Amino acid sequence: MKSLLCAHDKIAGHLARMAPAALPTLARLGFAGVLLVYFWNSARTKLGDGPFGFLFPSDGAYIQIFPKAVEAAGYDIGQLGLVHYAVVLAGTLAEFVLPALLISGLFTRLAALGMLGFITVQSLTDIYGHGVGGEALGRWFDVAPDALILDQRALWALLLTVLVFLGAGPLSIDRLVSGRRG
Repeated sequence: MKSLLCAHDKIAGHLARMAPAALPTLARLGFAGVLLVYFWNSARTKLGDGPFGFLFPSDGAYIQIFPKAVEAAGYDIGQLGLVHYAVVLAGTLAEFVLPALLISGLFTRLAALGMLGFITVQSLTDIYGHGVGGEALGRWFDVAPDALILDQRALWALLLTVLVFLGAGPLSIDRLVSGRRG
């Protein structure tokens, strides 16, 4: 039994030493594999026409982000104000830029914090703006692990929280830049 405990402790020590490099790298890889295309496809639906479409978000962008305000305006986007435009523009750009920063490992901690904020706003918009509830909202500590909001987005937040605390890991632009500074 003593040799089994020693082997366990040796393996656990080795894993603990690997964790600061392995966890952020795996978190970024997991984000890329599960969420990158999701966010970029979502951002693409918000682009207006032409090469400067990112400056002129589509009507759908306003409907996705401000569903009740758009409905109250009779679906006339022109009746919405500068604040609505600024939020839609920032949200659209965030869906492109923040995932790109995470994948490249540039300003990773800030990008992960930004994505955590984005997911929080996205979830609140889904719940209060689009009326998501019931099974799609879900409940923690129940038997169903697949609710769109509480279950899935808690796992997204966990990936991002690893990056907030540990940074991008060894295979990143952050590491290259910090190596040159140090």
